[in-house]
Amino acid sequence: MVGLVSVEELRGLSAEERAELLRALIALGDEDPLEQPRYRRRRGLVLVFLVACCAWLIPWTVVLGLTLPQHYTSGQWSVAWIGFDAALTAAFAFTAFAVWRRLQMAILGQIVTGTLLVCDAWFDVMLSWGSGEFPISVATAVLGELPLAALFFLGARTLVLTTVRALWVREGRVGPVPRLREVRLFTIGRSVGGGG
Repeated sequence: MVGLVSVEELRGLSAEERAELLRALIALGDEDPLEQPRYRRRRGLVLVFLVACCAWLIPWTVVLGLTLPQHYTSGQWSVAWIGFDAALTAAFAFTAFAVWRRLQMAILGQIVTGTLLVCDAWFDVMLSWGSGEFPISVATAVLGELPLAALFFLGARTLVLTTVRALWVREGRVGPVPRLREVRLFTIGRSVGGGG
C-alpha cells in the first residue's frame, strides 16, 4: 500500500483532491450493515413487532379508560415513588458520567433522563389533581421538570448533530451537512428513498 502512493505525493495534493480521494476510499467500503440479509430479516421482524404493539396498545388504552376506577388506594405508593426517583437519580448520574467521559452514551442518557422528567411531571400533576398539592405540582412541572427535560432533549439532539457534522467533515464531504431526518443508520449520506 505504501509503495502505491507516498506520503509526499499525498501532501502534494490539494485539499479538494485529498477530500475526493478520501470519499472514493470510503465509498469502497461504505456498506450499510442493515442491507445484509440477516439484518434485513431482523429489521422486518422488529417492524412487525412494533406495529403489533401499537395495534394492541390502542384498544388496550381505550379499555383502561373505560374500566379503571376513579379512585384507587395503593399499598406500595411510597415504594413506587422512591423507586422512580432512584431511577431518575441513576439516569442523572449516568448522563453526568457519560458527558464527563465524552461518551456517545451521553445521548442515550439525556434521552432517558428527559423522558423520566416528563413522566415525573405527568404523574405529579395527574395524581395531585383536585388536592391542595396541585398548584405546587403544576409549578414544579412548568418551572422545573419540563424545562429541564427540554434541555436534555435539546442536548441529545445537539450531540447527534455534532457527531454527524464531525463525521461529515472527517470523511471529506463537501456541501451542507444533512438534516437529522436525512441521516440514515450507519451512514451519514443523505437519505435517497426515505423508506429503504
